[in-house]
Amino acid sequence: MVEQSDRAPLLDWEEVPPPELAPTSPSPETEDSVHSGLSSYPIEGGARADISLNTSPARANSVTAVSSESAHSPHKYSGPGRDASATDEEGDCAFHGLSVRDRRITGWEEKDQIVAVFVVTFDTRSGNMIEWCLPQDVNLEGVEFKSMASGSHRISSDFIYFRKGSYFGLACFANMPVESELERGARMKSVGILSPSYTLLYRYMHFLENQVRHQLQSPGQYSPLEAFYEDKKAVLPSGGNGLVTACPTSVLGPIVNRCMHPEMKITHPAGCMSQFIRFFGEQIMVLWKFALLRKRILIFSPPPVGVVCYRVYCCCCLANVSIPGMGVSVPEFRPFFYINVADIAALETEMSYVACTTEKIFEEKKELYDVYIDNQNVKTHRESLQPLLRLNSADREKYRKLCEQRQLLLYSQEVDGDCTSNEEDLFILFFMEQNNRIFQTLSEVAGSADPTLSAEHMRAMGLDPHSDRGFLIDLLEIYGIDVMLVIDNPCCPAVWGN
Repeated sequence: MVEQSDRAPLLDWEEVPPPELAPTSPSPETEDSVHSGLSSYPIEGGARADISLNTSPARANSVTAVSSESAHSPHKYSGPGRDASATDEEGDCAFHGLSVRDRRITGWEEKDQIVAVFVVTFDTRSGNMIEWCLPQDVNLEGVEFKSMASGSHRISSDFIYFRKGSYFGLACFANMPVESELERGARMKSVGILSPSYTLLYRYMHFLENQVRHQLQSPGQYSPLEAFYEDKKAVLPSGGNGLVTACPTSVLGPIVNRCMHPEMKITHPAGCMSQFIRFFGEQIMVLWKFALLRKRILIFSPPPVGVVCYRVYCCCCLANVSIPGMGVSVPEFRPFFYINVADIAALETEMSYVACTTEKIFEEKKELYDVYIDNQNVKTHRESLQPLLRLNSADREKYRKLCEQRQLLLYSQEVDGDCTSNEEDLFILFFMEQNNRIFQTLSEVAGSADPTLSAEHMRAMGLDPHSDRGFLIDLLEIYGIDVMLVIDNPCCPAVWGN
């Protein structure tokens, strides 16, 4: 839903969830705040932290923390312009809000960080071009191609997440038929924003969708966009690189680990993880290994590209680890979201990333990626990685357990009316716990008097002692874990180490 106010409809730009029903016995903490939904994540010691945003119009968007005992039941709300009951198998997904309620961090406030707003148009003579922007001196080189994906002329609307240098962007695209020979029968525009973080971009999806329709119907009327920028423009630290996270790990301590992608975790699109699993099926276990090994993953799909941007996020979630300090020395698994040929130079220096594209030419640029995904076909041109494409018995067992847990969750929701859990948390926690089990075992073995990893250790980690040998050797090397790997073989036992 959209927060109502006394402003004109086009100025109601904040996407906020509906208020929760008042509890029968409200606590002082819950009486003075409105929550946008809850998502629970494990912290040290097996406890859970519930994260939510206070979006009361009378105060700044604050981030606070509370124990799970006092948390409300989470709820889902519809995406921009959608009925709450409507869901698409591969369409737009609603977002969970995040709230972090902890007395230790009540002094920290989450600020809007919109550094630019822009309108991109397609000109029949000049192609994609920046039509208008604020501030006027902002560097938007290449944004005209990032915010209007190649092939978009075939669709009526889309939304796109992308990166521009150290900033992240969200743009809404629309294509409207017009009776104009100059425009060749179609008017195409995108309206977008840039921010140092993608945490809060989803809140303005509805506003951007309204604005792109407004620009198509009434070109050149920018006053709502000007008002939006004046209200939301960022005040960035001088001399900095512009990298501002919405939820600093130094503030949250053990609640959020750097390797957990706190930004996207905060606002993950509800339903998109379950769609991601259903789309790839057992292949999700192949993607999980590539993600944990920090490989460069490129996803190809024709437009619309919005749902594919969600798949980029989902791939990042497969590599979540909540063990403090684990993964600090490995390349950051960075979401690039949508890319095009203008990003080739930037990708050449990246050691690890996940991105999506609508441009088939990338398939030929094999030096830019390790793993290429076309529809549901996952492939790699690197001979050393090709064994990971084959599912083994341990992979199928993990997938079976994942599906079993999902069925139990759905049953509890239907029969018991359980609203405290959702599929998103289940999938995210499933892989996080799997990753934690692996790294906890490896750390314990590495710190023991006999740092030898046996077949029993591998089974305990949910790995196949033989088929996953190469995967584990790569994992030990990438994460710098010093253990010896013994492969049981009655004929010629072998010892492996990093």
